[in-house]
Amino acid sequence: MSDFRSLNVVDNFYQNNLFFPMPTVAISTLCEDGSTTIGSYSLVFPYYIAGKDYYAMILEARNSSNTAQNILKNGKCALNFIKDDKKYFKELVRLGFPGKTPAEKMKDCWFELIPGEAEGERPLILKDAYQVIECTWDDSLEDAYKAKEHIGELEGVEPPYNNFNGITSKFGCHFILKIDKILMEAEYADALKNGVKANSFPAVPVDYGYHDSKNFWYKKFKGFRPTSEPIATSNSADVDSVMYCAERLDTKVKFTKEACELYTKIPRPFMKAALLQVAEIAEANGIEVIDKAAAEKIAEIKKKMK
Repeated sequence: MSDFRSLNVVDNFYQNNLFFPMPTVAISTLCEDGSTTIGSYSLVFPYYIAGKDYYAMILEARNSSNTAQNILKNGKCALNFIKDDKKYFKELVRLGFPGKTPAEKMKDCWFELIPGEAEGERPLILKDAYQVIECTWDDSLEDAYKAKEHIGELEGVEPPYNNFNGITSKFGCHFILKIDKILMEAEYADALKNGVKANSFPAVPVDYGYHDSKNFWYKKFKGFRPTSEPIATSNSADVDSVMYCAERLDTKVKFTKEACELYTKIPRPFMKAALLQVAEIAEANGIEVIDKAAAEKIAEIKKKMK
């Protein structure tokens, strides 16, 4: 008999239902004022690899993120692959935490940014990346350009949705990114040209996608065990802002202050959606007032749903 156990597939299944190795990428995009901002991503994969008139990557992102909003506006981005260095990963974890404006995030960013080589107005690229893919979103596929009508809708987009390009769900986007330029550090480019050996590979971190409320887990290039990088919580809400959000939900369920204190670590961009899910579970289980005890009961119900 198999020793496998069946898991219910839930939102963010690649984090909650799988140990799924992925790349660690800093995506630079162009803001309206011409400045460059950086977001951290792992859901970036090859898409068109042969037999078409161009090559492409696919990016999956929250449609409310700075990265997605910028791509919707101007279609340009650069995929910067970082090296295995703890200080790089630590900075990407900081840059990946949602809720800050580009100016707030980039104010303390110590990555050195330089111009790329693709034509036109472009975001800057990371000087310390071992490879960079400069891209343009192909918004002609599936009439994805129509998604521009929803720029600025940061609390979720109502249907209809596209299937594979543009806005694909209430909170999600897919971008088919045409490859304009591939840039690579000289030693690795030479290795590809002259013959790769075991010591030719760049030292790169492997992101497992998984993170909880405290740590983001990844695998260093050397060694056997995954390690973790603490997630900064400075963007978490205080209890008053949680109560403010809870009081404005379109639901009959009420939240007490002691219950709201349990939700202060939820990042602000996810607060409304998270509280709505809690309220829906409460209604389904006949709970009219969510106090501390009810919140703990709902947390147990959510665990069983996974």
